[in-house]
Parts: sequence; C-alpha cells; structure tokens
Amino acid sequence: METNLKLYMVLLGCTPKGRLTEQHDIFFGIGRSIEELIPDMYTFWADGGRLHIDAWREITQVDNYTINITAKTTEAKNEKLFFINMGGYKPNDFEEYHYKKLVIAQTMGEAVKKVKTSTFYKHYGFKGAVSHIDDKYALDADDLHHVQDILLPHLQELYTIKITPTTAIIEDELHIGYLKLSDNPNK
Repeated sequence: METNLKLYMVLLGCTPKGRLTEQHDIFFGIGRSIEELIPDMYTFWADGGRLHIDAWREITQVDNYTINITAKTTEAKNEKLFFINMGGYKPNDFEEYHYKKLVIAQTMGEAVKKVKTSTFYKHYGFKGAVSHIDDKYALDADDLHHVQDILLPHLQELYTIKITPTTAIIEDELHIGYLKLSDNPNK
C-alpha cells in the first residue's frame, strides 16, 4: 500500500463555454501532492474547460481529530468527515456569499447542528434572505456531503478516511491564490 497519502480539499475555478462568469466547485482528492491530483481534477470537472485552483488545503486535522488516509476497510466508523457549503447574504449586496466548512460528526443532522452555531450562519442573513446550508434533508441547505462518498469512484474503492481523536490542535495551512493548471492531461 502506498504511504504518505493525503486528503486534499481544492477550490477549482473555470469559465465554462457559454457562461459569463467564472464558476467554482470543491474537489476532494487523495494523493502524495497537489500536482498529482490534476488528472482527477479534470475528470471531476468533466466539461473540458481550462481549470485553475483558487485555494487548496491538505486536510490533516478537523476540530479535535486527525485525518489520515488508509487502505479501504470494512470496519464500522462512528465519526464521519462532512463538507458543508453555507450560503448567505448582506443587505443591498447583489451576491450570495459562501462559507465552506469541514465538520466531524456521527450524522448529517449533528453536522448541521454544529454549523448553525457558526459566526457565518448567524451574520450572513436577514429577513427575507436567511443564511442557509445547501442540503437535501428538508433543511434550508445547499450542499452537505459525507466526504468519503464524494471522492472519485476509484479513490472510494481503494481508501478510507481515518478519523482519530487528538488533543493537539494544529491549523491546516490554507494555500490561497490563483494557480494555473496545465492542459487537461486526460485528453
């Protein structure tokens, strides 16, 4: 089994054909480096546009848990890693703001409860335009995902996200800024 594999969260950007503005999406990948993930990023985006990275993070810790990648196992896990995309608004501002959050929880409901206490959720909304989590469970939510389930299929088959409690608190480094990617290596 490969060693030194890491879980990455990447904010991809692209202006697809026929669109007026740049579009964004979050990609989760597993590899030894961010560069190693480029073919999977193009597979994920799928429309053939020219991609770039606006931000990325190697996920090593979330809350009081360390995150590691291990060979796929069938052992039951209580804690799960969730990705939540919250949307919100400011009065007189023609924009929807988003805040991306990683949460460790046993269930989606528990994850939602945790993010509803966040500063973003409380301050990016007003009467008629409330903050929301983009979700599919009768909550006002857009995107709520168990990260293991949204990895590309070949990664889901090989790897498991291992979540271990820790007392050490380490902030993952955020790499922010435009990073041009090479041409689609999948063509």
